[in-house]
Amino acid sequence: MTLTTHAVVGATVACLIPEHAVLGFSLAFVSHFLLDAIPHWDYELRSKIDDETDPLKGDMIINRDFFIDLARIGIDVLCGLSLVFFLFTMSGPRIFWIPFIGVAGALLPDALQFLYFKWKHQPLMSLQRFHLWVHAFDHFNDKPLIGIPFQILIILVAISIAR
Repeated sequence: MTLTTHAVVGATVACLIPEHAVLGFSLAFVSHFLLDAIPHWDYELRSKIDDETDPLKGDMIINRDFFIDLARIGIDVLCGLSLVFFLFTMSGPRIFWIPFIGVAGALLPDALQFLYFKWKHQPLMSLQRFHLWVHAFDHFNDKPLIGIPFQILIILVAISIAR
């Protein structure tokens, strides 16, 4: 899933229980793995190195491609934050920061995944093992005309649930 999709779903989760920010954060964190279990489209990270024999040996190489990836990830996060800002904070009497608690929880697994690439120690190893285990084997990476609209549909469903 793109970070935008994770952000909107995480914000939705947190907004459903605004009086329980820690629970909202935690459930948004869990939502990340639930979404990753669904076959989906992801954009390619050119600096990511996968080891087919041992997926736990994956890494991100800090080179020119890394900075291109960082820009793409940054745009993705900004899209998610912008959607959350306009859809959740400008449309009602919600507490301003509650949706962003959900965004933080939903995006944290991927941030921890990058940290794992650079520091392969516990508890990050167990989290990465779980992240890889739960991640959908089927994906639409080679089918963006299916994968992107599918993620838009997930975002629209999340927005309709939030309203």
